[in-house]
Amino acid sequence: MENMAEGELLPLEKEEGAQVGVPTSAPASARVSDSAPEPAPTPASAPAPALARAQTPALSPSLASAPEEAESKKHISIQRQLADLEKLAFVTEGDFDSTSSLNSDNLDAGNKQACPLCPKEKFRACNSHKLRRHLQNLHWKVSVEYEGFRMCICHLPCRPVKPNIIGEQISSKMGAHYHCIICSATITRRTDMLGHVRRHVNKGETKSRYIVVSTTKPSNEILKEADTDVQVCPNYSIPQKTDSYFNPKMKLNRQLIFCTLAALAEERKPLECLDAFGATGIMGLQWAKHLGNAVKVTINDMNENSVTLIQKNCHLNKLKVVVDSKEKEGGDCLGEEEQNLGNIKVTKMDANVLMHLRSFDFIHLDPFGTSVNYLDSAFRNIRNLGIVSVTSTDISSLYAKAQHVARRHYGCNIVRTEYYKELAARIVVAAVARAAARCNKGIEVLFAVALEHFVLVVVRVLRGPTSADETAKKIQYLIHCQWCEERIFQKDGNMVEENPYRQLPCNCHGTMPGKTAIELGPLWSSSLFNTGFLKRMLFESLHHGVDDIQTLIKTLIFESECTLQSQFSTQTPSNVKKQEENDVFIKTTDTTTEHLQGKRKSHEVITNLAKKQKSDVSTEHPPFYYNIHRHSIKGMNMPKLKKFLCYLSQAGFRVSRTHFDPMGVRTDAPLLQFKSILLQYSTPTYTGGQSEGYVQSSPENSVADRVE
Repeated sequence: MENMAEGELLPLEKEEGAQVGVPTSAPASARVSDSAPEPAPTPASAPAPALARAQTPALSPSLASAPEEAESKKHISIQRQLADLEKLAFVTEGDFDSTSSLNSDNLDAGNKQACPLCPKEKFRACNSHKLRRHLQNLHWKVSVEYEGFRMCICHLPCRPVKPNIIGEQISSKMGAHYHCIICSATITRRTDMLGHVRRHVNKGETKSRYIVVSTTKPSNEILKEADTDVQVCPNYSIPQKTDSYFNPKMKLNRQLIFCTLAALAEERKPLECLDAFGATGIMGLQWAKHLGNAVKVTINDMNENSVTLIQKNCHLNKLKVVVDSKEKEGGDCLGEEEQNLGNIKVTKMDANVLMHLRSFDFIHLDPFGTSVNYLDSAFRNIRNLGIVSVTSTDISSLYAKAQHVARRHYGCNIVRTEYYKELAARIVVAAVARAAARCNKGIEVLFAVALEHFVLVVVRVLRGPTSADETAKKIQYLIHCQWCEERIFQKDGNMVEENPYRQLPCNCHGTMPGKTAIELGPLWSSSLFNTGFLKRMLFESLHHGVDDIQTLIKTLIFESECTLQSQFSTQTPSNVKKQEENDVFIKTTDTTTEHLQGKRKSHEVITNLAKKQKSDVSTEHPPFYYNIHRHSIKGMNMPKLKKFLCYLSQAGFRVSRTHFDPMGVRTDAPLLQFKSILLQYSTPTYTGGQSEGYVQSSPENSVADRVE
């Protein structure tokens, strides 16, 4: 690539200096239309040459609704054809009056011109054929295409670059970048530009629509959930674009936690509750608004904008706010209705520091991602028989999509299995149990839920080293067969087993070459549900009108006892009331619980509560479940899931559905018996030339004998 000497550029620079006085209202050098050539403009409206273009910043970022106006406002690096980009370089002052006469002849006239997308320090003026080759190879070939336009790479000083200090000299390196045709972004890498445009397309941001949205500043929106108004910021559902994240898809999670707190409030009042990561404060507002003086709510957030938004939402719901021990009222005066509602204390502090400084009866942890960094602080000052709820949204690591992240955060080895959601729940419970044991506390798992967007674990805290030792014993490793999906927890003992494959019920290691099983864990090996507490949660959901989670809680109750809905146990203790709702007997507690104001309960009351919790523990359900589709037989049609559950129950096994998987079956039947019963009641898929007796006779007779 040949460059001219600096002396040869002096006449051109003088001519450029004469053109600097062009009106700034319409600099045509950076706004070049792709439409047909217009009549020759006056010299006053002539475009500034390359130097003026190099100093011109990026222009209007988006296209208007009208095609002519849209094309006139885009950056010069955005063109439809390569010829349009070449015209920007070959139009000079002398022949600009005859712009309509541009053709291949005058493009090859031999005049040396500079690149319109490169400053003169980077690319000097050269001959036409070399400039055309430069534009094609360095700008056009690496462009990004969008709706007929090409966003070429630009080297002009449109994007500010941080200067680098080398010795005593300051070198400001100019960075290459792309100009987005839709928004005002300038992006350096081509792959990032492709993803940027793809995100615009996925959001439906067209050119005209984006201009309307960007010109008017959006105002804060007010949403309503469970009779609680909450003001949210723009882009509230995108964590990267807002400080106060609000996810409408987590409504089920918030309702489960509310019913948990309502059930705990029936045991002792008042409760000191903490929402460690408030964001908009929606969860703490629901606690204070519906439970009233039974709870003393503290909403914490580290971000100052979120704290301000939480205070606004408290005033919006007519709740009194206490900040730094000073009461701030939502209006000039408070009515009688507001006096019945509890106070909300809003704090701006690191969650770990706050949980170290104060004691709470109920702590909810819902950070963005994993919660392992806050578990030690949560169990440090939690009161005896208090509750800690943990919401983990790092499902990519928990669901075995990022196994290295799960090993880093939870110290656990996992693979993708058919029961991966329950595996994720047991991983989180094991992490919670280890954190509690380090603080000389044990846990009792009240329930664990793993759905599409989150994993929720709710545990009750039991103080004392004895409880901590019992809890630590329930953390074990799992042996999983990768051929047949059979699984079993390792036996207790310090001796190394010679052949750990013997513990598996299957014989895959004897029939298959090589290693067939893998060790997963450490995991929580005990029960994941407390039937008595779930029944009280169901009663509280009926009492407060929380209808969305009643079906889920009933499924959890059936799963905890591993029984079908028709065979649900109706046996309840004599000292507990019974209420029937949809063929389910709900256990409720007496409302004559002793209340103490300002002081902790006596040792007798806590002892009675501990005895009551022991009566809640039901027969432990079998760990894990089987997916009926995973074990289907090729060439056979499976029975309906409800009928298959009845067939397993008639064979003498405990069986229930599971919330982890809509096609999952929780049962204590071995996998061999599970497959045998599934094969017995499956019907063959008939094809041409096959008879019923030929396909069905031999296998079904042998299976029936095996099941008997």
